[in-house]
Formats: sequence, structure tokens, C-alpha cells
Amino acid sequence: MSAAEFAAAQWTRATGAGVDPHEYRRVTGGLASVADWGPSFVRTGQAHLRRAEDAGSAVSAGEHLLMAARWFHLATLAPYAEAGRAAAAADRALGGALAVLEPGARRVSGEGFTGWLRGPSDAPGTVVVVPGLDSAKEEFLDLVSALLARGLAVFAMDGPGQGALAATTTMRPDYEQVVGRVADALGVARIGLVGLSLGGWFAARTAALEPRVAAVATVSGPFRLDWEELPPPVRDIMARRTGGTDAARAFAGHVDLTALAPRITAPLLVVDGGEDVIPGVTNGEPLARQAPHGTYLSVPHGDHLLGNARSEWLPRLADHILGALTQEAPREPE
Repeated sequence: MSAAEFAAAQWTRATGAGVDPHEYRRVTGGLASVADWGPSFVRTGQAHLRRAEDAGSAVSAGEHLLMAARWFHLATLAPYAEAGRAAAAADRALGGALAVLEPGARRVSGEGFTGWLRGPSDAPGTVVVVPGLDSAKEEFLDLVSALLARGLAVFAMDGPGQGALAATTTMRPDYEQVVGRVADALGVARIGLVGLSLGGWFAARTAALEPRVAAVATVSGPFRLDWEELPPPVRDIMARRTGGTDAARAFAGHVDLTALAPRITAPLLVVDGGEDVIPGVTNGEPLARQAPHGTYLSVPHGDHLLGNARSEWLPRLADHILGALTQEAPREPE
């Protein structure tokens, strides 16, 4: 794949993550090959760090740090020998931004997870945002902002093999164990879960197995994976994140919600893009249909992660989580 083709494929994901589209075009327009992606994106992140140092106000500095975090994270989307350092730089930039913009934000880490808890201490509910195969907490700042704007507390996390932990850990299918430890660390009896891409499978699986999940939403999450049909780039990413090809094949074999979907008793919103077609991936419609309280939202022109259709799903998702967390849990039929 050429650099131009790769940049075009990542366009709505990057702009959906919040980078300036004109800056994205300038940076990617100068790439000679995909191998230049990581170094160029890191340099752009470093430029935003310098702007933060020279900023005339704390707010401007914080905004530049948030933008640096986005660019450092996006540097990891292409094969890059320094991806671990880029992810660490994204993590530091986000921490620096929150220290300036939200001094009340709290870093919470434990076995297999790390992230930031944001929002009021007396929030009516707490939401955990779960990233996917090659995403991280720095990618979904707009989603976090939408949830915070509704008065919720939000814990945006990296789990095993993700973001700040990708260089030292590998992905595991029993993500419900990780989310259980997150809920313990946060000290909450009920949580909402939002999972994006493979994180949608993590969230749905957790909702079926962790009784503290009171609301759940998935965005571009797979219902099932077929390893043999997955495109080589997806298999390559999965192999890097799980510890090798054999581990990736075994991991993909776990991604099947057929038995678990009927066990999800929490209100569930499943969001898919109609243009999100990946060989070997069964999208979320069966999940919404088989879950007892499932609702399906398909945006016909939406792509993977629906970065090209934010207004058509993001407010509805945030309202779904708020409504489910602030109402009494549905009673099971007698």
C-alpha cells in the first residue's frame, strides 16, 4: 500500500480523533512511504509540545498538549520501530494536558490497566471507555468530552496490549477480569461501558460476565471473527498485539458472542457503519438482536469507527449511557 492510500484509509479515523484536517493533509502529503508515517507523526506531536512550551496561557498550553497526544498516538497506526516510545509520549502529553486543564483528574492504574478518571466526584454514574486492537485512550477524547458534558465521570483506559501498555503486555481475551479490577479500583458498584472497534467485543463480553455493568454501548465492534478470512494487515496487527501469529489465531477464535449475547442484561446500544465491511468480521447486528435489551443503530454511510458521521451516533450514545446509568436497573421477568 502506498503512503497516499494508507493516509486516505486513516483519514476519517484521524480527523474523528480530533486532529486538524488541514494539518493532517500537510503531514501525510509529504510522506514518501508508509515507513515515514510514524516519524512524521512524532515530529508533528513534538511541534505541538513546543507550542505548549511557548503558549501564552495555561489553556493554550493544555490544548497543544492534547493535540500532541493525538498525534503521538496516531504515529502508532503504521508499523514503526519506535511505536512504544510514541505511545509513551502520547500518555505523557495527555497527563500534562489534564494537569493543566483538569487538575482534579486522577491517574488510576492496576494490574493490566492504566488510565485517567475525569469528571465530578458526585457524578450520577461512572463510564469506562475501552479502546480496541490498535487504539488507545488518547484516540477517543471527543467521546469522553460528550460523556463529561452530561455530568458523568469517565475513566478512559488502556488495557493489556493497548496504548501505554502495548510495549510491555499482550492482549488477553478475558477482558472482563481487567474491567472488574478497574471497577474495584474506582470503588463503584455500577459502571457504564463503551467499547470501540475490538473494544466493542471486550465491552460486550464484559457486560455478559461482570454484574456491575449497568449500561453498555459498542461502536464498530465485532460479533465474531474468522481468522482465515481476516485481511493480512489486521492479522499482522493482531499478531503484534497478542505476541505472535499462533497467539493471534487463538485470540481471534475467542471473538464470538453467540453464547454471551443473551446474557447481556444491561441496556445495550450497538452502533455500526454501513460502509464498514472487513472480510472475516461479522458486525454487531446479531449482538443487538440477541441481547435482551439491545438496540441497533446503523448509519448507512458510516465507516469503521464512524469518524465520518459523528453527529449521527455520538450524542445518541452519550444519552443512552446517561439514561441507563441514571434509571433503575430493569427487573428480570419472574
